[in-house]
Amino acid sequence: MENSLIQTIPYILSGGLVGLLVGLTGVGGGSLMTPLLTLIFGISPSVAVGTDLAFAAITKGFGTIAHRMHGHIRWHIVKLLCIGSLTTALISLLVLKQVGNLNEHWQSFIKISIGISVILTAISIVFRKKMLVWLDRHPKCQLEGHSLTLATIILGAVIGVLVTISSIGAGAIGATGILLLYPKLKPADVAGTDIAYAVPLTALAGLGHWWLGNVNFLLLGGLLIGSIPAIWLGARLSKQLPERYTRTALAIVLTLVGFKLVS
Repeated sequence: MENSLIQTIPYILSGGLVGLLVGLTGVGGGSLMTPLLTLIFGISPSVAVGTDLAFAAITKGFGTIAHRMHGHIRWHIVKLLCIGSLTTALISLLVLKQVGNLNEHWQSFIKISIGISVILTAISIVFRKKMLVWLDRHPKCQLEGHSLTLATIILGAVIGVLVTISSIGAGAIGATGILLLYPKLKPADVAGTDIAYAVPLTALAGLGHWWLGNVNFLLLGGLLIGSIPAIWLGARLSKQLPERYTRTALAIVLTLVGFKLVS
Protein backbone atom coordinates (compact mmCIF):
# COMPACT_ATOMS: atom_id res chain seq x y z
CA MET A 1 0.00 0.00 0.00
CA GLU A 2 2.80 2.40 0.96
CA ASN A 3 4.72 1.58 -2.23
CA SER A 4 1.62 2.28 -4.31
CA LEU A 5 1.20 5.66 -2.60
CA ILE A 6 4.83 6.61 -3.23
CA GLN A 7 4.51 5.47 -6.83
CA THR A 8 1.43 7.66 -7.29
CA ILE A 9 3.06 10.92 -6.06
CA PRO A 10 4.83 11.74 -9.39
CA TYR A 11 1.54 11.17 -11.22
CA ILE A 12 -0.29 13.50 -8.82
CA LEU A 13 2.34 16.19 -9.40
CA SER A 14 2.14 15.67 -13.17
CA GLY A 15 -1.65 15.91 -13.06
CA GLY A 16 -1.30 19.12 -11.06
CA LEU A 17 1.12 20.63 -13.59
CA VAL A 18 -1.07 19.77 -16.58
CA GLY A 19 -4.22 20.87 -14.76
CA LEU A 20 -2.61 24.23 -13.96
CA LEU A 21 -1.70 24.78 -17.62
CA VAL A 22 -5.17 23.73 -18.76
CA GLY A 23 -6.72 26.19 -16.33
CA LEU A 24 -4.39 28.97 -17.52
CA THR A 25 -4.76 28.42 -21.27
CA GLY A 26 -7.98 26.47 -21.77
CA VAL A 27 -6.19 23.96 -24.01
CA GLY A 28 -7.20 20.33 -23.54
CA GLY A 29 -5.03 18.18 -21.31
CA GLY A 30 -4.42 15.49 -23.93
CA SER A 31 -1.92 17.58 -25.88
CA LEU A 32 0.03 18.05 -22.64
CA MET A 33 -0.63 14.87 -20.69
CA THR A 34 0.07 12.17 -23.27
CA PRO A 35 3.49 13.54 -24.35
CA LEU A 36 4.42 14.00 -20.67
CA LEU A 37 3.60 10.37 -19.85
CA THR A 38 5.45 9.12 -22.91
CA LEU A 39 8.58 11.27 -22.77
CA ILE A 40 9.10 11.77 -19.00
CA PHE A 41 7.76 8.57 -17.46
CA GLY A 42 8.54 6.26 -20.37
CA ILE A 43 5.01 4.83 -20.39
CA SER A 44 4.19 2.99 -23.61
CA PRO A 45 2.30 5.18 -26.09
CA SER A 46 -0.73 2.87 -26.16
CA VAL A 47 -1.14 2.90 -22.34
CA ALA A 48 -0.52 6.68 -22.22
CA VAL A 49 -3.26 7.19 -24.81
CA GLY A 50 -5.74 4.82 -23.12
CA THR A 51 -5.24 6.26 -19.65
CA ASP A 52 -5.43 9.85 -20.87
CA LEU A 53 -8.71 9.10 -22.69
CA ALA A 54 -10.24 7.78 -19.47
CA PHE A 55 -8.90 10.87 -17.68
CA ALA A 56 -10.39 13.18 -20.33
CA ALA A 57 -13.81 11.52 -20.26
CA ILE A 58 -14.10 12.14 -16.52
CA THR A 59 -12.77 15.71 -16.43
CA LYS A 60 -14.67 16.82 -19.55
CA GLY A 61 -17.85 15.33 -18.07
CA PHE A 62 -17.66 17.82 -15.19
CA GLY A 63 -16.91 20.60 -17.67
CA THR A 64 -19.98 19.73 -19.73
CA ILE A 65 -22.23 19.98 -16.66
CA ALA A 66 -20.90 23.46 -15.93
CA HIS A 67 -21.33 24.68 -19.52
CA ARG A 68 -24.82 23.19 -19.76
CA MET A 69 -25.89 25.11 -16.65
CA HIS A 70 -24.83 28.33 -18.37
CA GLY A 71 -26.44 27.44 -21.73
CA HIS A 72 -23.13 27.39 -23.62
CA ILE A 73 -23.69 24.20 -25.63
CA ARG A 74 -25.04 24.10 -29.20
CA TRP A 75 -26.50 20.62 -29.25
CA HIS A 76 -27.18 20.45 -33.01
CA ILE A 77 -23.42 20.90 -33.63
CA VAL A 78 -22.62 18.31 -30.94
CA LYS A 79 -24.93 15.84 -32.71
CA LEU A 80 -23.23 16.29 -36.09
CA LEU A 81 -19.73 16.02 -34.60
CA CYS A 82 -20.72 12.84 -32.75
CA ILE A 83 -22.08 11.24 -35.93
CA GLY A 84 -18.63 11.57 -37.48
CA SER A 85 -16.38 11.08 -34.47
CA LEU A 86 -18.06 8.11 -32.80
CA THR A 87 -18.19 6.22 -36.09
CA THR A 88 -14.48 6.64 -36.88
CA ALA A 89 -13.52 6.06 -33.23
CA LEU A 90 -15.29 2.69 -33.27
CA ILE A 91 -13.63 1.75 -36.57
CA SER A 92 -10.22 2.77 -35.21
CA LEU A 93 -10.73 0.65 -32.08
CA LEU A 94 -11.72 -2.38 -34.16
CA VAL A 95 -8.58 -1.92 -36.27
CA LEU A 96 -6.42 -1.75 -33.12
CA LYS A 97 -8.15 -4.87 -31.80
CA GLN A 98 -7.57 -6.67 -35.07
CA VAL A 99 -3.87 -5.83 -34.90
CA GLY A 100 -3.67 -7.55 -31.49
CA ASN A 101 -0.63 -6.99 -29.29
CA LEU A 102 1.01 -3.82 -30.53
CA ASN A 103 4.58 -4.48 -31.65
CA GLU A 104 7.38 -1.93 -31.74
CA HIS A 105 6.33 -0.62 -35.17
CA TRP A 106 2.75 0.06 -34.06
CA GLN A 107 3.93 1.71 -30.83
CA SER A 108 6.19 3.91 -32.97
CA PHE A 109 3.23 4.74 -35.23
CA ILE A 110 1.13 5.79 -32.23
CA LYS A 111 4.01 7.89 -30.88
CA ILE A 112 4.37 9.68 -34.23
CA SER A 113 0.59 10.20 -34.33
CA ILE A 114 0.80 11.83 -30.89
CA GLY A 115 3.58 14.11 -32.15
CA ILE A 116 1.66 15.16 -35.27
CA SER A 117 -1.47 15.85 -33.20
CA VAL A 118 0.55 17.99 -30.78
CA ILE A 119 2.01 20.03 -33.66
CA LEU A 120 -1.48 20.51 -35.16
CA THR A 121 -2.66 21.72 -31.75
CA ALA A 122 0.17 24.26 -31.62
CA ILE A 123 -0.67 25.49 -35.13
CA SER A 124 -4.35 25.87 -34.22
CA ILE A 125 -3.40 27.96 -31.16
CA VAL A 126 -1.12 30.31 -33.10
CA PHE A 127 -3.13 30.84 -36.29
CA ARG A 128 -6.73 30.63 -35.03
CA LYS A 129 -7.30 34.41 -34.93
CA LYS A 130 -5.61 34.96 -38.30
CA MET A 131 -7.83 32.32 -39.90
CA LEU A 132 -10.92 33.99 -38.43
CA VAL A 133 -9.82 37.38 -39.79
CA TRP A 134 -9.39 35.84 -43.25
CA LEU A 135 -12.86 34.29 -43.07
CA ASP A 136 -14.35 37.61 -42.02
CA ARG A 137 -12.81 39.24 -45.09
CA HIS A 138 -14.05 36.45 -47.38
CA PRO A 139 -17.66 35.78 -46.30
CA LYS A 140 -18.34 33.82 -49.50
CA CYS A 141 -15.99 31.11 -48.21
CA GLN A 142 -18.18 30.47 -45.16
CA LEU A 143 -20.19 27.28 -45.55
CA GLU A 144 -23.96 27.08 -45.18
CA GLY A 145 -26.76 24.53 -45.33
CA HIS A 146 -25.90 20.97 -46.43
CA SER A 147 -22.24 21.88 -47.06
CA LEU A 148 -21.87 23.08 -43.48
CA THR A 149 -23.58 19.94 -42.15
CA LEU A 150 -21.28 17.66 -44.17
CA ALA A 151 -18.16 19.62 -43.18
CA THR A 152 -19.10 19.34 -39.49
CA ILE A 153 -19.52 15.56 -39.77
CA ILE A 154 -16.17 15.29 -41.60
CA LEU A 155 -14.48 17.39 -38.89
CA GLY A 156 -15.88 15.00 -36.28
CA ALA A 157 -14.70 11.99 -38.30
CA VAL A 158 -11.12 13.29 -38.53
CA ILE A 159 -10.99 14.12 -34.83
CA GLY A 160 -12.46 10.70 -33.97
CA VAL A 161 -9.44 9.01 -35.55
CA LEU A 162 -6.92 11.43 -34.02
CA VAL A 163 -8.39 11.11 -30.52
CA THR A 164 -8.64 7.31 -30.59
CA ILE A 165 -5.06 6.85 -31.80
CA SER A 166 -3.34 9.71 -29.98
CA SER A 167 -5.89 10.97 -27.36
CA ILE A 168 -5.26 14.45 -28.82
CA GLY A 169 -7.53 16.53 -31.04
CA ALA A 170 -10.78 17.11 -29.18
CA GLY A 171 -9.43 20.25 -27.49
CA ALA A 172 -7.69 23.02 -29.41
CA ILE A 173 -8.03 21.36 -32.83
CA GLY A 174 -11.73 20.68 -32.30
CA ALA A 175 -12.40 24.19 -30.99
CA THR A 176 -10.55 25.74 -33.92
CA GLY A 177 -12.53 23.65 -36.40
CA ILE A 178 -15.85 24.58 -34.79
CA LEU A 179 -14.88 28.24 -34.76
CA LEU A 180 -13.92 28.20 -38.46
CA LEU A 181 -17.15 26.46 -39.46
CA TYR A 182 -19.31 28.58 -37.13
CA PRO A 183 -17.44 31.92 -36.84
CA LYS A 184 -20.48 33.72 -35.38
CA LEU A 185 -20.50 31.55 -32.24
CA LYS A 186 -19.50 33.21 -28.99
CA PRO A 187 -16.21 31.93 -27.45
CA ALA A 188 -18.11 30.43 -24.50
CA ASP A 189 -20.42 28.55 -26.90
CA VAL A 190 -17.42 27.21 -28.83
CA ALA A 191 -15.81 25.98 -25.60
CA GLY A 192 -19.02 24.43 -24.30
CA THR A 193 -19.83 22.69 -27.59
CA ASP A 194 -16.25 21.42 -27.94
CA ILE A 195 -16.27 19.92 -24.45
CA ALA A 196 -19.76 18.42 -24.82
CA TYR A 197 -19.08 16.38 -27.96
CA ALA A 198 -15.70 15.30 -26.57
CA VAL A 199 -17.36 13.50 -23.62
CA PRO A 200 -19.02 10.65 -25.58
CA LEU A 201 -15.99 10.49 -27.89
CA THR A 202 -13.40 10.14 -25.12
CA ALA A 203 -15.73 7.83 -23.16
CA LEU A 204 -16.10 5.49 -26.14
CA ALA A 205 -12.41 5.62 -26.98
CA GLY A 206 -11.46 5.22 -23.31
CA LEU A 207 -13.71 2.19 -22.87
CA GLY A 208 -12.28 0.76 -26.07
CA HIS A 209 -8.72 1.14 -24.81
CA TRP A 210 -9.74 -0.43 -21.49
CA TRP A 211 -11.11 -3.33 -23.55
CA LEU A 212 -7.71 -3.46 -25.26
CA GLY A 213 -5.94 -3.43 -21.85
CA ASN A 214 -4.42 0.03 -22.29
CA VAL A 215 -5.69 1.79 -19.12
CA ASN A 216 -3.48 2.07 -16.01
CA PHE A 217 -5.89 2.79 -13.12
CA LEU A 218 -3.16 3.64 -10.59
CA LEU A 219 -1.87 6.25 -13.02
CA LEU A 220 -5.42 7.47 -13.74
CA GLY A 221 -6.18 7.99 -10.04
CA GLY A 222 -3.02 10.01 -9.46
CA LEU A 223 -3.67 12.24 -12.46
CA LEU A 224 -7.22 12.98 -11.32
CA ILE A 225 -6.17 13.80 -7.74
CA GLY A 226 -3.58 16.28 -8.96
CA SER A 227 -5.40 17.88 -11.87
CA ILE A 228 -8.85 18.72 -10.53
CA PRO A 229 -7.79 21.32 -7.90
CA ALA A 230 -5.01 22.59 -10.20
CA ILE A 231 -7.47 23.36 -13.03
CA TRP A 232 -9.46 25.53 -10.62
CA LEU A 233 -6.27 27.32 -9.49
CA GLY A 234 -5.14 27.87 -13.09
CA ALA A 235 -8.52 29.35 -14.02
CA ARG A 236 -8.17 31.84 -11.15
CA LEU A 237 -4.62 32.79 -12.16
CA SER A 238 -5.56 33.16 -15.84
CA LYS A 239 -7.40 36.39 -15.02
CA GLN A 240 -4.10 37.96 -13.96
CA LEU A 241 -1.90 36.82 -16.87
CA PRO A 242 -2.09 38.08 -20.50
CA GLU A 243 -3.66 35.33 -22.64
CA ARG A 244 -1.42 36.16 -25.61
CA TYR A 245 1.77 35.36 -23.70
CA THR A 246 0.52 32.17 -22.04
CA ARG A 247 -0.84 30.76 -25.32
CA THR A 248 2.31 31.69 -27.26
CA ALA A 249 4.53 30.02 -24.66
CA LEU A 250 2.31 26.93 -24.72
CA ALA A 251 2.40 26.79 -28.53
CA ILE A 252 6.22 26.91 -28.50
CA VAL A 253 6.43 24.11 -25.92
CA LEU A 254 3.93 21.96 -27.83
CA THR A 255 5.84 22.45 -31.11
CA LEU A 256 9.12 21.35 -29.50
CA VAL A 257 7.46 18.36 -27.86
CA GLY A 258 5.73 17.41 -31.10
CA PHE A 259 8.94 17.40 -33.11
CA LYS A 260 10.66 15.43 -30.35
CA LEU A 261 7.98 12.73 -30.55
CA VAL A 262 8.05 12.60 -34.35
CA SER A 263 11.84 12.42 -34.50
